[in-house]
Amino acid sequence: MTVIEAKGLTYTYPGGTRRALEDVSITIEKGEFVILTGPSGCGKTTLCRCLNGLVPNFYGGKLEGEILVTGLKVSEHQIYELARHVGLVFQNPENQLFALFVEKDVAFGLENLGVPRDEIRKRVDWALQMTNIENLRERAPHELSGGQQQRVAIACVLAMQPDVMVLDEPTSFLDPLGAQQIFDVISRLNKELGITVVMVEHRLDLASRYSNHVVVMDKGKVVLDGEPKDVFSSEAARLIGVGIPKATRLSQVLEMSGVRLGRVPVTSEEASQVLKEVLSRD
Repeated sequence: MTVIEAKGLTYTYPGGTRRALEDVSITIEKGEFVILTGPSGCGKTTLCRCLNGLVPNFYGGKLEGEILVTGLKVSEHQIYELARHVGLVFQNPENQLFALFVEKDVAFGLENLGVPRDEIRKRVDWALQMTNIENLRERAPHELSGGQQQRVAIACVLAMQPDVMVLDEPTSFLDPLGAQQIFDVISRLNKELGITVVMVEHRLDLASRYSNHVVVMDKGKVVLDGEPKDVFSSEAARLIGVGIPKATRLSQVLEMSGVRLGRVPVTSEEASQVLKEVLSRD
């Protein structure tokens, strides 16, 4: 089942002279974990804003082409309507946390949708439990660490029970351990709840172990779109400057040295298994 479909999507910000998106066409199926990557300024964040209607409903500008999310044409629905289906977690969690207590932040979206009080309480408790931050419910968001704030931001979106969760570089302010913990939370939501995940990310060594679909953008266009092993092993990905996972890069070096691996590893675990197979074969 297709949950996101863009056809010929082209967008220019108000007063802009250069297209932020140009002829973007992608299809994302329900339950996929999609990594959206590419050089800075290539249009990743703009595409994310299209998915929940911030473009064009909030930012204005000129939008051409068509984008449907969970069957809704974005250009024909308001942000509050799309918010029932698509949750967006910003790059900096402080941009969407403003209440005096974590619990109030998580409940905010539900209150704005007019959800009954008892249902709000159930959903808030559930979202805090799913993100493992029940002990933070009475803490002030500004007192939390970056990783804790990111979990709160995810809980805020999760409480809305969206079909699609969009995350714009959710680990950019975190150390590797904190990033790993956030990835684990998001992967759990993807697998256990079937939430479709679209994540903008540059830490591909970490992200690649969770994703089953990769989209690479450059200069406002989609230049690569497919399975991780196919995208990361392509010459185009290397030329664009995408941070190819080290396991994949190692396999490329070995192949050029005459070592036939048989398949392309994406994670360190896969690389280890492939090398064991090669050694046992030889």
